[in-house]
Amino acid sequence: MVEIKTAAERQAMREAGRVVARALEAVRAHAAPGVGLRELDAVAAQVIADAGARPAFLHYRPAFAPTPFPAVICASVNDVIVHGIPDGYRLRPGDLLSVDCGAYLDGWAGDAAISMVIGDGDPRDLELIATAEAALRAAIAACVPGGRLGDIGHAVARIGRRAGYGIPADFGGHGVGRAMHEDPHVPNNGRPGRGMTLRPGLVLAIEPMFISGGGDAYLTAPDGWALASTDGSRAVHVEHTVAVTEDGPRVLTLP
Repeated sequence: MVEIKTAAERQAMREAGRVVARALEAVRAHAAPGVGLRELDAVAAQVIADAGARPAFLHYRPAFAPTPFPAVICASVNDVIVHGIPDGYRLRPGDLLSVDCGAYLDGWAGDAAISMVIGDGDPRDLELIATAEAALRAAIAACVPGGRLGDIGHAVARIGRRAGYGIPADFGGHGVGRAMHEDPHVPNNGRPGRGMTLRPGLVLAIEPMFISGGGDAYLTAPDGWALASTDGSRAVHVEHTVAVTEDGPRVLTLP
């Protein structure tokens, strides 16, 4: 069921979104060659705890997962698209790192993701990130009353396909509210003017995911969580939680 949030509820979600934004900025500031993924997880955990919030990913177990998620952030490196589990890996110069983070504050969820290069990045990786961020901005701009869900997916796919990137099939954004994952599913492909009508109070996580090699297929890691490109090419993931309002889109996960 799709839930519509009141102005007061959207403001409460904005506060949860600030916590997520601060956690991601702290991770970005800490990420450097030699830093371990578990260290980044601890950085985000501390920011969330200091805010009186609780992590949304830790112990989360959707239907597809064989085990609960064991960390506060998803840390996806190089060819990993999403859902990477922070482990003993230490970042190297040139790595492409995507970090996804969610938190609950006062019963409301926020969810966002960033991507970055470690040290001096390959220009192709920098372009991949820039393209995903451009797709995210275009999708956010489509979150207006009277628009359609297909407009959002079309905005993402138009920019990604034009650049020659793949888009993982069946994965995309989702509704956000009291639960981190709510209806509706928000595909990263869509036909403009089709799908559910966007109404004020609808809150969505929009999350472009692109594969630089151009294919849409992906592999699932033995841990049952991480998704990686089939050809070993780099992947990227960016995300914001966005509210549809009478005055246009409002991003709830900005710092």
